Amino acid sequence: MIFQLIGYALLLLIAIIISIDIIPLFKDWLSRIHIGRYDNQQIWNKSITKLGLKWLHATPKIKVTDHTRLVFIDMLKGNYTKAAIQHWQEAALLLGMSEYLKQNDDSDVKHQLSKFMAQKFNDQGQWKHTPKYVDGAIFAYAVMKLDFIDIDKYKPALDAVWEMIRGHIGQDGTVQYRSFMKEYRYVDTIGFICPFLVAYGLRYHKDECVELAVKQITTYEDKGMLQGHHIPSHAYAVAEKLPLGLYGWGRGLGWYAIGLIDAWGEMPSDHVHKSRLTESVKRFAEAAVLFQQDQGNWNWTVTRGECRPDSSTTATLGWFMLNASQIDGISELCLNSANRAAAYLMKVTRRSGAVDFSQGDTKDIGVYSTLFNILPFTQGFCIRMMNFNHGYKVVKR
Repeated sequence: MIFQLIGYALLLLIAIIISIDIIPLFKDWLSRIHIGRYDNQQIWNKSITKLGLKWLHATPKIKVTDHTRLVFIDMLKGNYTKAAIQHWQEAALLLGMSEYLKQNDDSDVKHQLSKFMAQKFNDQGQWKHTPKYVDGAIFAYAVMKLDFIDIDKYKPALDAVWEMIRGHIGQDGTVQYRSFMKEYRYVDTIGFICPFLVAYGLRYHKDECVELAVKQITTYEDKGMLQGHHIPSHAYAVAEKLPLGLYGWGRGLGWYAIGLIDAWGEMPSDHVHKSRLTESVKRFAEAAVLFQQDQGNWNWTVTRGECRPDSSTTATLGWFMLNASQIDGISELCLNSANRAAAYLMKVTRRSGAVDFSQGDTKDIGVYSTLFNILPFTQGFCIRMMNFNHGYKVVKR
């Protein structure tokens, strides 16, 4: 009887391992058959948007580790995924859908987004689960971009995000990635907080928020950029003023890009800091385009042609370039770059509409994921890019 029970337990363990480890790998293999068959922009846009809306209600969990075996152990230890990672996945999907609604008066999508909002906020406009980390600020920014809702209803939640950010300000006057990492500044933080700070600051007449966003960007430009090439390091040490991690980490460029371009886009043309950020956009656009590969992608390490392409880098930089194309002097350069990025992303889209081959979550400064798979963050920025301009055309290459 005991041996029989042990046998059943072993069979159960094997079944768990198969279901958690092997089946997802098989599904990835199966879903990549006939990948990249989209050759029509409108059909592709419809497909990625439909899946993006579906994912907003059931966002795929992004793993903390790169383990593909005995994954259930990570689950038991609570190391499978983290809420902070999911914040920027949901935020990007929400940003994508808000851009879609600017071009489409879709009552069903509005209804679905209202249901999603009800999961996140109570009737008083406060969070049901208040974000603890700066990652949550990009989600708050995405909420502010929903034109069909009364954003002032959610002011208590937005105020809470501002207070959380204030609690992360270090002695140098810039925002920490985590309050227990006081000595470092991460490029990720620019993407997380700067668009929110500008949008929130302008709407509610809080000049200190806008000033903080500009300081976060310009300080990083002074201390965290590679001289002569103007691409960011992963982080820098505040006291020593030393770069940390990799210069040219693809998604690091993406975080800087979206933080800069969305902050720039939120500012009216007559704002005191508009011209300063316009110069930053020009400088970074001219730097980043040099590392775009022939197929239209950027690699996960943009400075090495041998590295794997990264869809998350390509989608975020594509969004940056498309917005930057509004600036005289770099318009043609940036629009061509955005066209090439979109054409590449079509080639790595599964039949289901899922954009594939995004680098997984980063483990630490200088410790990068070796997994490349779907990422809702990438999906959201593809939707944003394809709905930004109704007359936008993908140039096939």
